[in-house]
Amino acid sequence: MTVIVLTTCPAGLRGFLTRWLMEISAGVFIGNPSARIREILWDEVRAYAGAGRALLAYSTDNEQGYTFETFDHKWRPVDHEGLTLLMRPHRQDREEASQPKPASKGWSKASKRRRFGGR
Repeated sequence: MTVIVLTTCPAGLRGFLTRWLMEISAGVFIGNPSARIREILWDEVRAYAGAGRALLAYSTDNEQGYTFETFDHKWRPVDHEGLTLLMRPHRQDREEASQPKPASKGWSKASKRRRFGGR
């Protein structure tokens, strides 16, 4: 069993995957291709995902019964005593990423006056 999940990827990539897998929900593809076809599909996903993210999960003969790969995800797979787990970014990293970045030129003169009570 193979599952591919796409997030904010081009529509053409989704169309390409429907040749081999069934799209059961928007961006979620499921099927049972051979290992060779699965690798070809994953190579195409990584090549054409653009600014999007992708996740591949497939069944295999290990302790968990499956394995997965990610492309451009903030969560990354790590091996922990033979089990593959997803490591989330630290809370501080997530908070910094969610805060808007100030403009590179700084605040306007009017805004500085209002903030600091100057003229």
